[in-house]
Amino acid sequence: MSTSDSYILQDASPESSNDQDEVDSLPSSIDSSDLDSEEGSSDAQREWEESLQQLELVLTMVIVPYIGKYAGRRFAYWGWAKYMEWMYPVEVKFTNKTTFKAAGAVEAAATL
Repeated sequence: MSTSDSYILQDASPESSNDQDEVDSLPSSIDSSDLDSEEGSSDAQREWEESLQQLELVLTMVIVPYIGKYAGRRFAYWGWAKYMEWMYPVEVKFTNKTTFKAAGAVEAAATL
């Protein structure tokens, strides 16, 4: 056996080619039960896409603006405190942080 003989592929036996022909010739008709399952999955897919669209609307119309407004107010208070400490010899201190956070959340939600 030479090295060139080891790279030659042997032809498939006639029996294996018949098996391949049988697989290729399977019926391609669709049963009514297949149609029902596809219709059910398309309904589920449509409902899933509608749910995602509703979630996207809630995020873009309510949650993102609220968070942006709250974060903007927090940044404004922080920036104001830094400016006052830099410009004038004062120390800005928030005595009750939970009340400050709650008031910021209420103010942010007031005009939405």
